[in-house]
Amino acid sequence: MQQYEITYKETGDKFYCKEDESLLACMRRNNNGPVQIGCFGGGCGRCKVQILEGEYHKFKKMSRAHISEEDEKQGIVLACCIKPRGSITVTTAPN
Repeated sequence: MQQYEITYKETGDKFYCKEDESLLACMRRNNNGPVQIGCFGGGCGRCKVQILEGEYHKFKKMSRAHISEEDEKQGIVLACCIKPRGSITVTTAPN
């Protein structure tokens, strides 16, 4: 199974995400990353992050109450709703 390197920009910490797991599941498994654990369903908005570099796949619908179309264009997503497709750099989403 392929793994992708995830870099948390604020600290420079690196950890690895399996190709079949969400970014949030990976962060929880590695005890790393800029998010709080929430519902894992895309509805609570607690795992909002910004992808600065790299490719990802959105596999769940994100609540428009938390992520607007404009947010998505800027790489602001819910970590529970995406899976990396390669190495990515992630940061805390702006408020």
